[in-house]
Amino acid sequence: MLQYAIALTGGIATGKSSTIALLSLYGFRFIDADKIAHEHLDNEHEAIASMFGEEMVNAGKIDRKKLGALIFNDVTKRRELEELLHPLIYDTIMAKALEQEKFKTPYMVDIPLFFETSRYPIRRSIVVYATKQQQLQRLMSREGYTRNEALCRIEAQMDIEQKRSLATYVIDNSGDLKQLQEECERVKQQILDDFRGER
Repeated sequence: MLQYAIALTGGIATGKSSTIALLSLYGFRFIDADKIAHEHLDNEHEAIASMFGEEMVNAGKIDRKKLGALIFNDVTKRRELEELLHPLIYDTIMAKALEQEKFKTPYMVDIPLFFETSRYPIRRSIVVYATKQQQLQRLMSREGYTRNEALCRIEAQMDIEQKRSLATYVIDNSGDLKQLQEECERVKQQILDDFRGER
């Protein structure tokens, strides 16, 4: 078990990036699973081209929009991609986490599918929460997705209410930026108190 790790998760378009930016100001260090996934995605472009077609690759880089359109509409293909990438992502995250453990202070691992994969030995988690309706509106306005495209992406993940119920800490991002700042401040204090209490 990773003693000092806290998984930061949520649903698509619940505001994880804004939350990470705010929590970073408090000095928390982050391991970014999405960034690691993108690196592995490009590294594995030949395997992905043979699995899903050459049109998924452009100049040695994965066309993430095309790949996303394919896998979010086909559960079998999504699982094939996950079987290829998840072990690679896991190994990289674990190597980085073991480096962070040496500092003996809490750090965060941003893992969008933390509860879905159930593979990481991390006992504490933060869920960044917004309602499903807010997820839908944000995705449609931010990414230009149709309602159906946005719903496909939301429903590919565990329901946000279920994630909320599993979390150690919840950061409610259903309001404005001021509320998010207050929520981050509150959860930061909870985390520091909890770790202090264990010493």
